[in-house]
Amino acid sequence: MALNPMELLKLKDRFNLFRNDHPRIGAFMSAVREDLRPGAVLELKVISPEGRERVTNIKLNENDIETLKTLGNLRGKK
Repeated sequence: MALNPMELLKLKDRFNLFRNDHPRIGAFMSAVREDLRPGAVLELKVISPEGRERVTNIKLNENDIETLKTLGNLRGKK
């Protein structure tokens, strides 16, 4: 599967928009960085506008850690 450089640039732009819209996420990720290692559990909870809650979690493995590091490297420098 070939990577499309334009899609990668779009992903970086979208990631930067997300960070700008949610500035506390960067500080949170920095605070938990040392805890993000194999065996740690990452939990995600979504609450719909109607109040419906859904929760899931994953136990992180080496591949997950590498993916999170890669996403972290997309951060735009200001």
